[in-house]
Amino acid sequence: MAEITSTVAGKVKEVNIEPGQMVTEDDEAFIIEAMKMENVVYGEAGVVKEIVVKVGDSVEEDAVLAIIE
Repeated sequence: MAEITSTVAGKVKEVNIEPGQMVTEDDEAFIIEAMKMENVVYGEAGVVKEIVVKVGDSVEEDAVLAIIE
């Protein structure tokens, strides 16, 4: 199992994946807003098992955003 983690601390602005979806390392899985800048978090290869956060959630750097199998 793999995880998609936040690259920065900030607020989840977009969730672009859903459970059951096949993702790759090139997919823009999440957008995190930090200090008025948007940061793209890319996927991990596999199928999305669970999304741990929702739009509006505050996250820390390295927080788990989704679980991939």
